[in-house]
Amino acid sequence: MATDAQRLHCLVTGASGYIGGRLVPELLRAGHSVRCLARSPGKLRDHPWAGQAETVQGDVTDAESVAAAMRGIDVAYYLVHALTSGSGFEETDRRAARIFAEQARIAGVRRIVYLGGLTPQHVPERFLSPHLRSRAEVGQIFLDSPVPATVLRAAVVIGSGSASFEMLRYLTERLPVMVTPSWVHTRTQPIGVGDVLAYLVGSATMPPDVDRAFDIGGPDVLTYREMMRRYAVVAGLRRRFIVPIPVLTPRLSSHWVGIVTPVPASLARPLTESLRHEVVCREHDIARYVPDAPGRPMPFDDALNLALRKVRDAEVTTRWSSASVPGAPSDPLPTDPDWAGGSLYQDERQRPVDASREALWKVIEGIGGENGWYSSPLAWAVRGWLDRFVGGVGLRRGRRDTERLRVGDSLDFWRVEEIEPGHLLRLRAEMRLPGLAWLEMYAETDADGRTRYRQRALFHPRGLLGHAYWWSVAPFHSVVFGGMARNIAQAAADGVSGRRAGSRAPRIRRARAGRKTGQRQT
Repeated sequence: MATDAQRLHCLVTGASGYIGGRLVPELLRAGHSVRCLARSPGKLRDHPWAGQAETVQGDVTDAESVAAAMRGIDVAYYLVHALTSGSGFEETDRRAARIFAEQARIAGVRRIVYLGGLTPQHVPERFLSPHLRSRAEVGQIFLDSPVPATVLRAAVVIGSGSASFEMLRYLTERLPVMVTPSWVHTRTQPIGVGDVLAYLVGSATMPPDVDRAFDIGGPDVLTYREMMRRYAVVAGLRRRFIVPIPVLTPRLSSHWVGIVTPVPASLARPLTESLRHEVVCREHDIARYVPDAPGRPMPFDDALNLALRKVRDAEVTTRWSSASVPGAPSDPLPTDPDWAGGSLYQDERQRPVDASREALWKVIEGIGGENGWYSSPLAWAVRGWLDRFVGGVGLRRGRRDTERLRVGDSLDFWRVEEIEPGHLLRLRAEMRLPGLAWLEMYAETDADGRTRYRQRALFHPRGLLGHAYWWSVAPFHSVVFGGMARNIAQAAADGVSGRRAGSRAPRIRRARAGRKTGQRQT
C-alpha cells in the first residue's frame, strides 16, 4: 500500500476492457487514485470499484477530451487499440497514440505505461501481422515522446475470460481430434493475467530515467499444440489428438476458430496471425524494477488451474467480450417517445405473473447464456448460426456471470445497455442487422397490485433492406417473443431462475402436462 507521498494519480484508458477492468481495482488496492477515460462512462457504473474511481467521458482520438482527462495525472495507462474499428485501425491507432503522447507532455505527466504485443526476432516489419505491427508502432510512438514510457510486451495472456484462454479452452474441450493449422507448432511464451497486472501496477513507480520496452512472459515456452495437450491434462480431459494441416491459412483458421469457439473470426484472426512467428521473451529486465514474488511469474499449468477455477466458481470479473466487436452498433435507444429519427418498429407484450416482482426479476436477470432465452431454442440457435456465418458474434459469447448482470456486459449477441435493478433490463443487439435493435424486459406492478411482466422488442431499420427485414420476420414474433413472454412469466411462477433455468421452454411444457394429469412436476 502506497503512503501519501507515494500515492500517484493514475489515468486508465480501456477500463471497460479485459485488462483495464482488472487493472483499476489493483491500482486502488496499491493506494493510488484512479481516473478512467471512457467513451461511455455508464458502462463502468456497475463495476464493484466504480464508487472509488473517477470516470470522465472522452475518446483517445479527441485531443480536447484527452487533455481534460490528463490534468493532474502522474501516470497514464494506455490500454486501448482500434482493432474493432475496421480496416483502418492502424491509422486510428497511430493518430490516437500521437494525441495521447502529446497531451501527456503538455500536462506534465510523469510516465506513460502501455501494454503491447511481443514481437518475433529477426522478422521484417512487413511480414508481421497488421495487429502486431500496429501494436509495435504504438509502443514506439510512446518511446519516442519526451514523456518517459514503459512499454510491456506480452504474447498469450492466460486468465479467466481472456480471448486467448477462451480460444484454447474451447478448441481443446470441444475437439478430441483436431485438424489444426501449422501455427500449432509455433513456440510462444504465455503469461498469467495476474502477472501482467502486477507488472502494470509496478510500472507506475519506475525511476524517471527508465524509458524502454520490456518483454514479459511466464516461465514456460510452449507450442500451441503443447498448450492444448496440457490444458486437457489440467482440465481432466482425455488425451487430444492433433493433426496439423499446412494449407489452413490464418484467414481460414480464424473462421475455423470462429465456428468452434465463442471468439468471433474478426477477433480470432489477429490472434492466429500473431501465432505465425515464434514469440519468446529475449530478456526479463522487468524484474529489476518490479521484483517477482515467490512463485512468480506463474507457471502455465498453475495459470490454467486458476483460470478454470474462476470460471467454475463464476468469479470472472472481466471477459474478452467486455470490449465492443467490429461492426457492432453502439447507438443508445432513443428515449424521446416521439422520436423523429425515422421508423421505430415495436413488438410489445405483457402478461400477469403469479409471483412476486423479486421472483420475476431473478428470471429476467438470469436470461441468456446457459440459461437460455425461454422460447424456441432452435430458432435462437439458427439466428446465432446465421450471425456467425456473416461474421457476427453469434450466441456463443454467453454470460460473464450466470445470475448477475451489469451495464456493458455482453450477453450472447446482445449487450446490456441499461439496468434498473428489480425493474428494467435493456439489451442492445450486436448481431449483424440492417438496422439497430433493442430488447426490453420489465418487472412491474399493475393497478391492482399484481406482478406484471412487460416486454418490448424495438427495431430502427436502415434503408429499404431494414424495413424488408422487419416485415419478413414479423410472422415469427408470436412464436419467439410471445413464447418468451409466456415462459418467463411461468418460470417466475415456478420459482425457476439463474442456473436452474436451463432450456426452459420444454420443461415448462412438461410441468403443465404433469399438473393436468396429476403427476409430480419435474
